[in-house]
Amino acid sequence: MTKKLLWIIFAGTLLMYSRPAAALIQIKLGVVTKPGSAQNIVAEKFKELVEKASNGDINVQIFHSKSIGNETEILQQIQMNTIQMGIITAGPFDTFDPIVRVINYPFMFKTHEQADKILDGPLGAKILKSLERAGFKGLCFSENGFRDLTNNKHPVRTPDDLRGLKIRVMSSVLHKAIWQILGANPTPMPWPIYTELEQGVIDGQENPLWVIEVYKLYEVQKYLTLTHHVYSPHIDVASLKWWKTLDANTKDLIQKTIYEAAVFQRHDNRSKNAARLAFLKSKGMQIEEHPDIDAFRAKVAGLKDMDLYSEPRVQALLIEMMNATK
Repeated sequence: MTKKLLWIIFAGTLLMYSRPAAALIQIKLGVVTKPGSAQNIVAEKFKELVEKASNGDINVQIFHSKSIGNETEILQQIQMNTIQMGIITAGPFDTFDPIVRVINYPFMFKTHEQADKILDGPLGAKILKSLERAGFKGLCFSENGFRDLTNNKHPVRTPDDLRGLKIRVMSSVLHKAIWQILGANPTPMPWPIYTELEQGVIDGQENPLWVIEVYKLYEVQKYLTLTHHVYSPHIDVASLKWWKTLDANTKDLIQKTIYEAAVFQRHDNRSKNAARLAFLKSKGMQIEEHPDIDAFRAKVAGLKDMDLYSEPRVQALLIEMMNATK
């Protein structure tokens, strides 16, 4: 072997070992729902966008269908950086930071457009920033949707019709309080709940239309009331411990692509609601499209003065939000 050939081999080997390897970032992302659900649509779109934009340097692994726990358990894992990201319903956050209760105040938002304007603006940014207290990096808001009531006992038009109904609620102090004030018997229970509804362990539940369709609740629930009592966003979050390890360009890329995924999902969700309602009717659900919303709103008006909102920073933001949505 000639000296020239030896030199070429040596130089090539040196070049191979001196060339920096691609910085592959692995993101474990948790959602509690199954494929086709609103949370999963965000997660899958984010995976598509961020992997393409990073030329494969970022890889997203989605854990769905409660495979790593319920939403509270997923949040605890995000705090510890066991997983890096999650698409989580706003309700369960209120045990980590009570400021999230401001978003879920009943009858706060009147339209999707109003919700977008507020949550994508300075007031929404305050909530996302506040989550750092609990170990989360709040990235943006995607959409669960306006929540409606279903039950298998009788039609509901006014709060009086709720008396004695056992309604499943999320693990949320606020959501439990809302239904207690309205006169129902709220029962916190992790998702999914089809079997409990089928067996009569609970009489009803409250969720956006997509949930009733995707989880086939129309098979075990006869009555639907379009209360729109709470606008329910998802909060798309990352582990603050993990976030602090990322360089500025990576942070910008993740922030940009998760927001793009959230906007995509919001539009997708809203475009399907009319068809969902028609589908639920075709499945035999009896739908109360014009309940006495003023009566519901009057019943829960005193919530703002309860201990749920007594912390000064929470009370101040609630007042700001109420003024902005008048």
